[in-house]
Amino acid sequence: MNRCVFASAVVFFSAVVSTPAAFAQAKAASPPPAAKATTAAPTSPAPAAPAKWVPPVKGTATIEVVRGPAKIVGKEVVSTFKLKNTSTGSINLLRADQDWYDKGDGKQRNLVTSGTGMYRKPFLPGEIIDFEVHAPLPPKAKPDIDRVIFSHANGKIDAKPVKSFPGAAPAKASK
Repeated sequence: MNRCVFASAVVFFSAVVSTPAAFAQAKAASPPPAAKATTAAPTSPAPAAPAKWVPPVKGTATIEVVRGPAKIVGKEVVSTFKLKNTSTGSINLLRADQDWYDKGDGKQRNLVTSGTGMYRKPFLPGEIIDFEVHAPLPPKAKPDIDRVIFSHANGKIDAKPVKSFPGAAPAKASK
């Protein structure tokens, strides 16, 4: 039994003694005496700093909305928005549900179509994004008015309509 302990001590000692020699590096050779001066290579710009993690909003978040024109493109109604996060936290899994109605019979409007838009990245505080909602257009349908409801993964969104964002360039008006 003592031999086994002695043998393992010998193996451990030999491993400790031989390890530094195995990982030792040779000394660097001296540079050649006639080294020519070279020009410095142009430096590339520093990489962008990684995005900072911002805790998400739990409950009701707030955004500002600049509505763009809704257009019929092929067999779809495409609505465009510019959104600015005015909350103190990030908004995760932003979603917009849009319902389109026609004029109906004068007493009640009829639902024509609906569409959903998603923004899957975290929507950081103060960030401005372009957002689109696509809704299929049935044949002979004439959408007249719409309703948009914004929501996110952790609750509701209070959307405040504005003409433009303060400090940002005004949105282009379409003809």
